Amino acid sequence: MRIITATYPDFLQKVYIEATDVDLNYDDYIIVETSRGNELLKVLKPPYEVSEDDIVEAEGKMLRISTAEDMERYESNKLKAMTAYDYANGAIKEQALDMHLVNAKYTLDQKKLIFNFTATERIDFRELVKVLANKYRTRIELRQISVRDEAKYLGGIGPCGRAHCCSTFLGDFIPVSIQMAKNQDLSLSPTRISGACGRLMCCLNYEDEYYEDTRNKMPDVGQSIDTPNGRGKVIGINILDLVVQVKYEDDYIREYHQDELEAEEV
Repeated sequence: MRIITATYPDFLQKVYIEATDVDLNYDDYIIVETSRGNELLKVLKPPYEVSEDDIVEAEGKMLRISTAEDMERYESNKLKAMTAYDYANGAIKEQALDMHLVNAKYTLDQKKLIFNFTATERIDFRELVKVLANKYRTRIELRQISVRDEAKYLGGIGPCGRAHCCSTFLGDFIPVSIQMAKNQDLSLSPTRISGACGRLMCCLNYEDEYYEDTRNKMPDVGQSIDTPNGRGKVIGINILDLVVQVKYEDDYIREYHQDELEAEEV
């Protein structure tokens, strides 16, 4: 099966599209037929073959390469969706629904108007759908998304001073655990290890494999080990520099590189 890896122009999310016999390049815009209607997508990876073992269920089928008219319609739809967003926000307040509207989006053919929202619990929005359908005379879809997806949609700057990873290059979210922060000896204060979404920062995963592998090769704090200057107790380790702090019976403290300790073991 030949597929294309693509994404939405305003929202970085990898989707897999059934390809046609057309030459494409990275960053080309294409028109795709999906279950929601015809949509404009941007190519991340041109057509490639997928083996039966790695088969991916395509989320749509490419129809053609986009035209200037398609791009104009896309921009026009964005303006109309902004107006729909404001109207829907007003309707939500009138109905006192406990939900936060994130954005609104038309499919390229305007056959569906999609509203993404977050909420702490399940929302009965049937009346809201009726109001919106009566106003815009098209199919309405309200999708409850996670706070991580909300941060990806809205974008912003992380504590590192750079744009959110999820909004710039992370196509899919990676599971992150508190153990990753512990492996890296980071502060476990929620304000220090949480992103704008309020969840653990995705970047905790980036170096976790290195920290875990390296920690397994180094002695544990509190362990007694042999050193070039005799036997002592480990009181600290520096994983990045591969340095071990050792304290002796006379309270003298000395640092050793991991290579020195391995040579001592030999």
